[in-house]
Amino acid sequence: MAKQKIVIKVTMPNAKSRARAMELAAKASGVGSIGITGDLKDRLEVVGEGIDITCLVHCLRRKLCCHAEILQVEEVKDKKPEPEKKTEEPKPCPCPGQCRCAAVGYCHAPLPMVLCEDDPPAGSCCVM
Repeated sequence: MAKQKIVIKVTMPNAKSRARAMELAAKASGVGSIGITGDLKDRLEVVGEGIDITCLVHCLRRKLCCHAEILQVEEVKDKKPEPEKKTEEPKPCPCPGQCRCAAVGYCHAPLPMVLCEDDPPAGSCCVM
């Protein structure tokens, strides 16, 4: 059997009657989940497999002494599993020589430091 979603409009004026309606629906065979929906909180949404809809509505009418009518019955399709997100591969570190970036958790690319004297003759600057 296929999973189905049933929406039943039920007269539920207060929280106590909503709780009682959910309790009755939970006792029905094949029910997987229950919820109260609608702007006026007057709709009982039941999802499950092999639910006897007419028996459920009749039980709600009899036990709650209220009006109950079926609004919608539809087949629920299972969601397809989402493809796994690819993790980005770490970029190679621009540090020259042996690097400790992976151990620290971030990569630093040190800029070369240039030291010059006040009036340097050509070619006397040192790059460290």
